[in-house]
This record gives sequence, C-alpha cells and structure tokens, in this order.
Amino acid sequence: MSVIDTESIIALCISQGFALAGITAANRSKHDSTLIEWLNDGKHGDMEWLNRNVEVRLDPTLLVEGARSVICVADRYGSNDEQSLGEHDGRVARYAQGEDYHKVMKRRLHLISDELKEHFPADIFRACVDTAPLFEREHAANAGLGSIGKHTLLIEQGVGSWILLGAIVTTADITPTLSEQSDPCATCTSCIDACPTQAITPWNVDASKCISYLTIEHRNVIDPTFFHAIDRWIFGCDICQEVCPHNQPTERSTAAPVHQAYQPITETLDVLEVLDWDEQARRDAFRGSALKRAKLGMIKRNALIVAGNIIERSGDEALLKKVTQIARCDEDPLVLETANAVLEQLKLNH
Repeated sequence: MSVIDTESIIALCISQGFALAGITAANRSKHDSTLIEWLNDGKHGDMEWLNRNVEVRLDPTLLVEGARSVICVADRYGSNDEQSLGEHDGRVARYAQGEDYHKVMKRRLHLISDELKEHFPADIFRACVDTAPLFEREHAANAGLGSIGKHTLLIEQGVGSWILLGAIVTTADITPTLSEQSDPCATCTSCIDACPTQAITPWNVDASKCISYLTIEHRNVIDPTFFHAIDRWIFGCDICQEVCPHNQPTERSTAAPVHQAYQPITETLDVLEVLDWDEQARRDAFRGSALKRAKLGMIKRNALIVAGNIIERSGDEALLKKVTQIARCDEDPLVLETANAVLEQLKLNH
C-alpha cells in the first residue's frame, strides 16, 4: 500500500479545483452550550431539522462511527462587483447565481474519497456538503481555512468570506494542518450595523430575522414588518458580506480564483415574470441551481414583497396591476395572503 501524507491530500483537493483545503481531528464541538442556547431561544426559526440530530451535529464520531479526521475544503464563488438592476429585478444571493454548489462540490469530494480509499482501504470516507449534520465552519476553522467573523461566516483573511464549504469525515488517522485562528473582526461592526433586520449580534445570528432565512428557509407568510428590509432580495441576502472589509478588493482576493461552476447564470429575477410562473416555469428556471430550494409559492411570495417595494418607490403600474390581480384570485394561500399584505402596506404608506 502506498503512503499518502497530509501535504499530498491537500494537493489532491487543490487539484480538484478547491481554493482552500485543510485537515483537522474529528473532535466534538467546543460550542455545544452555544448551540443549545441558540435553539432554546428559537433563533433557528422554523428550521426544525436543526433540532434533530443535535448530538450528531456536535460530534462527528456519531456521524461516522470511529471518525478520526475531517478533511475540509472551500470553493470561492463571488465578489463585491456591483450588480445592475432592471426596473423589475429582484436580487439573488451570489452563491445561488451559478450551478448548485451541493452537486458541484460533492461530485469532486466523491472523487477525492475514491482516491483516498485506495490508500486507506480499511477506512470510511463520507462526503458532506451542507445537508449532513456537521459543523463545517468550526471544522474548517480548526483546519486552518480561516476564522469565523461576527456575522458567523468563515473569513479567510486576504480572500474574504465569499466561500462555500465541504468536508470529508473519515476514520483514517491523518495529521492535521496547522490552524492559526485569530479574531478577524476586532472592533469592526460593519455587518451588524448594515443588517436591515438587526439579525446579527457578535458571532450570533437570529435566523428568524435574517433575510436569507426568510426568503429561502421560511415556508410561511413573512411578517410585513420585514417587507421594507427585504427591499429587492428575492432569494437570499449578501449585505453582511458586501460591507465586510475582508471582502473589499485586494491584490490577493482579486487573484483568488472563482470556480467556473459559480459564474453567474441567474444574477437577478424579473418579479413580473415570476408572478406569472407555474410550477413548470419554476422548474425550468431553477434547473441545476440552488434556487430550487424555493418552492413556487415561496418564490412568488418573495416576488410580491419585492414588487411592493418597487411600487412604493416608483409607482410602477404594471406591477401594481399584477399584485392586485393576484390578491383577487384563488391563489395558493401563501401567495394570496402575501399579495393582500403588500396591498395593505401600500395603502398604509400612501
């Protein structure tokens, strides 16, 4: 059996197009009390899946029996480039503008796992991208990929936080990479100050107030008190990353490659078009994209809120006519209630 060391494993990950890679021991999380408190405070909103498998999430040896190492990788996907908006455009978070990162990353993680299996035939390798109960950010920080900022995202100083994380949990005993974590934020509060819903406190995000949660994970009617804050965001939100000093262009960040799979395909969505979609139109528009996380009723709900904000600013007659039409139709209850809430808010603000 050939020998493969830590440096060779990192090189293997980089050869698969990952921007960053590192290895850490499969240790239990040091933040178990923080997670429990966060859940008890209801800051997970209605993401009840976070209440399941809590112990597994905290301890990777419960995810993969006998786990000893976690191989962590990161793809770079975006930048702070200005985005131009048409009169009816809703904004899409940058991570969802290209191909679905789940598939893009997992495909390469499986290739890496297959390669490593040849060197460690008796060991287990489990590829994880977002959906497995695993603290990717904590493991990535421990592996030396960066440090966690006040907005709770991983920051690689010099490159920033426009990164997506994946991992391979394995029973193989691999020497960890060095981790030199430091506070990347110091006295900076840019993300906290800029968050339009005040969802962020230092190293803590109340998901129930977060625009990304509201537009992607929340399955029900959005509280009208959030309508103005949502502004043009039809799917996700990038504000805390856009204002982060680590994401401002530098020589190093400009040189850091963005994986070609994440080149923008859907930078914006025309809300007038979305409001006319049926299920097939949604599937066609979101094929191969992380945008498919939003079901038809949800994306139309979001489009209605964005439409209301555009109408309030510009008096757009075409959008107002469409919202009014939906409010009078026998629509999906989520869509119908949102349309009426938008019209009510327009009435109150004029």
